[in-house]
Amino acid sequence: MRRMLSSYRRLFAIPHVRGLLFWSLFARLQQGGLPIAVTFLVAGWTGSYALAGLVSGGLTVGTAVAGPVRGRLADRRSKARLMLSSAAVYGAGLAALALLPAALWWAAVPLALATGLFMPPATQIARSIWPRLTSGPTRQTMFAAEATLQELLFIGGPLLAAAAVGAAGSRVGVAVMAVLPCVGALGFAWSLRRAGLSEPLPPEETAPGSGAPARRSLLLNPRIALVVAMTAMLAAGLGAVDLTAVAWARELGSPGYAGALMAVYAAGSGVGGLVAGTFTAPPRLSRRAIATAAGTVLLVPLLPPIVQLPSPWLVTPVLFAAGLAIAPTIAAITERLGEVAPPHRRGEAYGWFSSAITGGISLAAPLTGWLIDFGGVAAGAAGAAAAAVLAALAALRLGSPAAAPKRTTAAAGAPPTDAPPPAEPTARGE
Repeated sequence: MRRMLSSYRRLFAIPHVRGLLFWSLFARLQQGGLPIAVTFLVAGWTGSYALAGLVSGGLTVGTAVAGPVRGRLADRRSKARLMLSSAAVYGAGLAALALLPAALWWAAVPLALATGLFMPPATQIARSIWPRLTSGPTRQTMFAAEATLQELLFIGGPLLAAAAVGAAGSRVGVAVMAVLPCVGALGFAWSLRRAGLSEPLPPEETAPGSGAPARRSLLLNPRIALVVAMTAMLAAGLGAVDLTAVAWARELGSPGYAGALMAVYAAGSGVGGLVAGTFTAPPRLSRRAIATAAGTVLLVPLLPPIVQLPSPWLVTPVLFAAGLAIAPTIAAITERLGEVAPPHRRGEAYGWFSSAITGGISLAAPLTGWLIDFGGVAAGAAGAAAAAVLAALAALRLGSPAAAPKRTTAAAGAPPTDAPPPAEPTARGE
């Protein structure tokens, strides 16, 4: 416990880290809750969950398509200004959706698609600046802390949306989801300017051999393409687990079980992320990805029709253990992508990363549904396990951090502020 606390004390002793982390997460708080609020809104208009899913899908598609573009803009222009302008359009779009007359429900689809294009790129910007503030073990702690807190957002966001809808109706729920990113963007933009991190890095700061040429797509870099593909497969596996839990809960006749089971899964991920943040050796992505895949595989024989457990609570210890490697794996992926991408194009790289997550989850939804219809809940979990295994194989092909191109101290992200230097690595590994 003392070692864990000392790792996080070192991280938060770096100037500006606490404010930047808080506001970057606040600007993402609506991401988990917005689909719930929109589903209640559109289903209330039309009585159709299929149409509600179509509108939510429009938001998702817009966000995924524009991810790399927003990241590229963050690399080339003022990050603070981009956050503010994106939030203004995004908030206005969601406000228009909340105020749309029910008779014009059909206009919600193109409106959602256009709104998704302008989602503030808090995730891409945050992940692109962490290597500029941290290095060594402290960088590993930074990515682990962010991955862990991101898990909490996807618990808190839906709870907040559900509470707003329950207290004041679906229109107010969507309006709350519109206000959150605007407030978060204001705070994050202020933090970026205060830290001196708003302006883009000049291209000449890129170390030789650190990535693809400036005018070529980053996906032409084989290592970046492999990280993006691995991310999509991992997201597909994790998304399939969520859908499998929902299907199992409906089969049991108690939809509330789904939220409880996913909370246990997320709790395991959070604990794993906190512990991983204390490691001082470079993260072994392949080991973490294999552990995530193994946890998913363990779930398959415990689900119907293979086994009919007397209570779903009996699977919670396995769910908790299966979640332990998730946040550490995500942290290792984000750190690896920051290593292989050129420093002045990290925003674009993390834009592809975000699009891969969205695309993986979107691909998993229909395939998992088909598997569950065909072979039951266990078949859905088997599909999740297959995707996680493919992600682990991609991690093995990616190799160790030592295989990545070496960079100078500046390119590696030595703190540009008067922050205390990170502690030197000790003998402890994973």
